Parts: sequence; structure tokens; C-alpha cells
Amino acid sequence: MQTLQTTSLRVANNQLFILDQQALPQEKRWLDASTVEALVGHIHALRVRGAPLIGLSASLLLALLAEQGHNRDALAVALDTLRAARPTAVNLMNNLDRMKQALWQEDFVPALVDEALRLIEEDKQLCEAIALAGSALVQPGSRLLTHCNTGGLATAGVGTALGVIALAHQQGKVSNVWVDETRPLLQGGRLTAWELGELGVPYQLITDSMAASLMAKGQVDAVWVGADRIAANGDVANKIGTYSLAVLAKFHGIPFYVAAPQTTLDPHCPNGDAIPIEQRDPREITGVAGSFGAVQWAPVDAQVYNPAFDVTPAALISGWVLDTGVVLPDAVEQGIFAGSTV
Repeated sequence: MQTLQTTSLRVANNQLFILDQQALPQEKRWLDASTVEALVGHIHALRVRGAPLIGLSASLLLALLAEQGHNRDALAVALDTLRAARPTAVNLMNNLDRMKQALWQEDFVPALVDEALRLIEEDKQLCEAIALAGSALVQPGSRLLTHCNTGGLATAGVGTALGVIALAHQQGKVSNVWVDETRPLLQGGRLTAWELGELGVPYQLITDSMAASLMAKGQVDAVWVGADRIAANGDVANKIGTYSLAVLAKFHGIPFYVAAPQTTLDPHCPNGDAIPIEQRDPREITGVAGSFGAVQWAPVDAQVYNPAFDVTPAALISGWVLDTGVVLPDAVEQGIFAGSTV
């Protein structure tokens, strides 16, 4: 496969490397992800994360394994193993469905390579289209609030919600971005803050619990988030903490927008109750670990509830900003997502 480079993915010398997002912002460290076991481990540890990026990394790995001579049966096993790595992020399933079709073509090796590269290019174009559609909704002088990380670190392109914010800033319409730290793994504090700094977008980092007071003081003009899955009725699964922001925004009369590619739509999922929610390691809640060592702040026998995502009901969402354009609540109520064409 040709040499390839995005913000978070690299293909060189027929090997796949991922940017370790657990090491950012202090260190830019590239890790080998050239085996199924290695990539699944990186996905579980959130060293590679973001619904679009997870799907793209899995697709690239399958193509590289095919070029290395793995037979069709071995690749089918690898595909199923990768598919199970992150059950909530539907982009992974959608991408691998397309790779599976390529796998069963007669000349499957070039078919897999072509499909993986096509997915990368499509994601870049999707991000650009989302940014263009979403930036039109941003009013001059806006103070925007965002949660988790939705920029180039999570996609092959400029990002989803963060791509909207970046383009709106280029257009002179963003005065400040409030960045939720995004507990417990601090993707906002570590990743979004870093990306906005690199882009020259003015921001202020806040703890997740500060959003309500900012809204009450009239300091937030709109909320922009991404999505890991959009159900047929418009319900959205996203990083834990998104639902509470939507409730707060509704109470304070603040627009709440979801920016995501059409590949995040799941017309076969009827509503948010049907979206599987991953439970993560309790140690993410009871303490913290890093290059500085480990700190345990909770009792060693503390019982922990640690869902990776929550579900925001469609009734709380002002608009779904897709690469195909902005979808408003009336259209969702009429079942537009159920048909998966927008």
C-alpha cells in the first residue's frame, strides 16, 4: 500500500501506525498497530479513538494484512474480531461491512486496498462537507461549548463538530470555545484543548460540572458535539456527559447541534435504548495513572459504574449536521433517518 498520513494514522513500509492519543498533549508518540491484537488493544485503551478513526484504522489494517498474504478465511476472522472491538461506534461496523464486500470479490487483495483508501478519502470529504454545513449555523461572535474530542485526531479530515468550529473561526464568527474536560479520560482537556491551540482558536477549559453555571449566566450561545451512533429516530449515542449538556441546553434555550458523517446513521437501530453502551475499566474512575505514576483516590473496594457513552433523545437536539446537510427535528420525526437517506 502507498505511504499514507493523516493526523492520527500512518501507513509506511506496509505497516500501520497510530498516534497514541493517551500520550497527548505532552508527547507525540506513534505506535505499531500492524496486528489485529495490537489494534484491538489500542482501541480498548483509547490510544486510537473517535468513531470515524476507529473504522478507518480497522479498514487499513485489513488491507495491509491482505497484502501480506493472509488468506480469505484468516481475513474474515480478523474482520470479525475488529468488528467486536468497540460495539457502540457504528462507523466501525459500516466500514467493515464495505470491507467484507471487497473481501469476497475474486481478486480480493487489490479490492480491499482500494476500498480502504476510498474510505479514507471519503472521510476527508465528509468532514469538509460537515464543516461547511455547520458553520452556516454559527452566528457572529458566538461562544460555543463542546464536549469530548471531534477534530482531526478522531477522523481522517478536519473533524466533525470541531471541524465546524474551526471553519466558523476562520470565518470570524467564534469569539470563544468552552471546552469540557470530559471525565474520566479527559479527552477535552488533553486533546480538544491541544487541537484548538494548534488551530489558533480561542478557548477556555472547564470541568464538566461548570457548563450549567455558564449557561445560566448567558455565556454559551450553542453546544456542538459529535456522535458515535445515530438511531433511526434521531437519538444519539456520544461520549458520557453529552446527555446532561443537552438537558441543560434545552432548559436554557440554547441550540444543541450534533455533527457527524452519514456513516454514523444506523437505520436498523430503532432508538437509543437499542444502542449497546460499553462499560469501561473501573480504574478510570477510582484513580489516575500516567508517566507520573498511579494515584488511587477511591476506596480499593469501591463499586464503580463507568459507561463510555450516554444517549441523548432526539427531542433535545436542535439539528443533526451531516455531510449531506442539516437535518431538522421535523424531518427526523417524519422518519428520514429510518430510511438512511438524507
